[in-house]
Amino acid sequence: QVQLVESGGGSVQAGGSLRLSCVASDNRYAYSGYCMGWFRQAPGKEREGVAAISPIGSTTYYADSVKGRFTISRDNAKKTLYLQMNMLKPEDTAKYYCAASWGSCGGNWYKEFAYNYWGQGTQVTVSS
Repeated sequence: QVQLVESGGGSVQAGGSLRLSCVASDNRYAYSGYCMGWFRQAPGKEREGVAAISPIGSTTYYADSVKGRFTISRDNAKKTLYLQMNMLKPEDTAKYYCAASWGSCGGNWYKEFAYNYWGQGTQVTVSS
């Protein structure tokens, strides 16, 4: 069982930046075998895939709504996933979750069912 703990959320004005982190409890060798993703859920809306990164970090995936503004990265030695969020907009307000899926990301990277482990989430609030 892998435990994921997110941090870095907070309140920021539109146009600002935040960096989310997600630390995994698994050993670093196992961690380097996971596709890692970021999802978000706004009140009254379904959870949506934001970005994902392949096990060794060679391939990244982004939702159209965040392309050019968000950057996903990982440090396998530290078992940590990151999401750098720039040019934040009020519509980015949501609870952000990291998730892990054993193996490559594939075409379902943005779908909840593709992931086996989830963190508890961290709140991001963007004011206009």
